Amino acid sequence: MEQVEVRRSPRARRWRLEVPWGAPARLTVPQEMSRGEIRRLLAQHEDWIATQRRRHVPRLGLEQLEVSASEARIAARELISALAEEEAERIGVNYQRLRIGDQRTLWGSCSTRGTLSFNWRLVLAPFEVLDYVIVHELCHLQVLDHSQGFWQLVEQHRPHWRRQRDWLRMHGPELLAFEACD
Repeated sequence: MEQVEVRRSPRARRWRLEVPWGAPARLTVPQEMSRGEIRRLLAQHEDWIATQRRRHVPRLGLEQLEVSASEARIAARELISALAEEEAERIGVNYQRLRIGDQRTLWGSCSTRGTLSFNWRLVLAPFEVLDYVIVHELCHLQVLDHSQGFWQLVEQHRPHWRRQRDWLRMHGPELLAFEACD
């Protein structure tokens, strides 16, 4: 069986099992869960972990890239800034600040103060995917949650947004695992 990193969390109310791309499987459990319960849980999910791991087949060709993190951030800032300015005007919103980060789980976020944050790895995705994430975050400036109204707004500006979201769901873990050189 594959090594599994077990984390006990005082905040966890139930267990959570994940198989990140290029990293050991991770099981987060409530602090009071016994070692026996953990062993049984891992034994029950051994096939699931193996199935998830088999899905981790490189498809994007990223292993052939040598990308400088600093250069990628600069390129991401230039491209995302230009697109965000253009799309914000079309949508009719204003943002206060744009941030480019090295998030490990997020593509973008929008704060209540109007700060838009984006993962620099988005520049490695197809343009349509980058464009969708930018529009998604800009729409949050009007609707902060993921309610039906929010998705209607996204649909109004990007009718085929589901394709890009599906691309991220399929290829996102590989993209998030990409390490730049520096």
